[in-house]
Amino acid sequence: MSRKGKKTPLSEEEQMLLYQQKLLAEEEMAKKKERLLSQFLKDKLAKEEHNSALNLNKINTQWRTVLREVKTRELLKDIEILSQTFERVVDCKDNVIKSLAKDLSEAEEQYAHALRNHLHNIDQLLALQRYRLSVLEENYNMELETLTKEFETERKTIIDQHENEIHYLQEVFMAMEQNYVDAEYESKLEYQSMWDDLKNKNLEEKHFLRLQLENVVEDLWRRFQSALKNYTDATEDQKIAFETLKMKDEKSSKEIEVQMKKIQKLQDSVIVLKGKIMAHSRESDEQNQCVRDDKELVLVQLRKLKAQRTQGREIAQENLVNLTLESNATLKALRKIVSKGEKILKLAEICRKFETEEEKVLPFYSSTLTPEEQKEIEETGPEEVTEELAKVIADYRGLENFWKRYNKVKLEQLSLQHRHAQLSDINGKLREMLKQYLDGISVSDEVLSQLNPLFIVNHRSNLPQPLSTPIGQTGDKKPATTYNIIEAAHVVSHIL
Repeated sequence: MSRKGKKTPLSEEEQMLLYQQKLLAEEEMAKKKERLLSQFLKDKLAKEEHNSALNLNKINTQWRTVLREVKTRELLKDIEILSQTFERVVDCKDNVIKSLAKDLSEAEEQYAHALRNHLHNIDQLLALQRYRLSVLEENYNMELETLTKEFETERKTIIDQHENEIHYLQEVFMAMEQNYVDAEYESKLEYQSMWDDLKNKNLEEKHFLRLQLENVVEDLWRRFQSALKNYTDATEDQKIAFETLKMKDEKSSKEIEVQMKKIQKLQDSVIVLKGKIMAHSRESDEQNQCVRDDKELVLVQLRKLKAQRTQGREIAQENLVNLTLESNATLKALRKIVSKGEKILKLAEICRKFETEEEKVLPFYSSTLTPEEQKEIEETGPEEVTEELAKVIADYRGLENFWKRYNKVKLEQLSLQHRHAQLSDINGKLREMLKQYLDGISVSDEVLSQLNPLFIVNHRSNLPQPLSTPIGQTGDKKPATTYNIIEAAHVVSHIL
């Protein structure tokens, strides 16, 4: 019984087989685990892609609804504006149609009146034309009779001349025919002599060409023989090369057999390398585990990036709203600028009517500075031009001619204002002088109550006399201003 309970020891081959079976089983288990993990990761990735696609669709649908609402509001406003403009246009068109209908009725009446006048004029013209035709017909008949008479006389003279010319030409023809016969005989003789000469020349040339061709044929035969010898010499080398190639073929077949034996040895080495690959597969599993850990870290970073993307979209949406508000503000500002420009253009058209001929010919004046003044300006040293100032100057360089005209108008305005002030001062002075003259002439209570240089009593006028200041006290204070008064009549007599 004890002998039956004992296990028989396994041989080395059986142990190797068991070990190989265990290794195969472990490999199959590892492959199954890898397949399950890869399938799980693929399913997870597909779910995440599906969820991301759904979220993108939801965001796009919400964004489209917002855009549609904004677009519908804009379209409703545009439709209201267009309906109002359409109604205005329709009213204008109705008024135009009514005015055109009135114009058309008036035009039809005018057309009927003009047609009557036209038909009346045509009748008068037809009568005049018939009268002219009758007069022209009578003149035509008279001229036809005279022309027939002249034609008959000319016909007789022409027939006589024709008969005389025919007789002359017949004589000329006979003489020409005789000359032609003589010339023909001479030309035949010359032709026969030339034909004989050409025949002799052709025979000589033919004999000469035959001799040349025989020499050419002999040369060609010699060349053919030399080419045949060259071909035979060339083929002998190729025959020798063929035999050498045949020997090489036999050697290469032997080398192929040797190489086959080497390949068998390499196959044996491949089996050994497969065992090494199994060992390396274990190391690769550990590396795969590290890669999985790295993948989890990448997923965490991906979530963070998605959160940043959502924040970026919100910021972009806010920026878009701000951009729309700023664009509306800019549109309003541009409309104001356009209206201002239209006003400026209208004012420019109005101002063109008041331009002088000199301004029309030379709208932009040249600089009125002398060369010395320009040198002084350059020596004073211009301001240092910064980048911002240079940009501003470059932007407004196209307005130089405008500023020239503007400065010219401003100078003229200032000169006119200065001249107006001068003339108003002169006018005030003249009014005061005239008033003094009239007050001096007339005598009334109002005139006597006021200061009057002509009113003198006891050699004294009623004008206040300037106070005499002592000489010692004039060091600190200024002397009182004195006024010289001239009689108005004296001034007017000199002016007029």
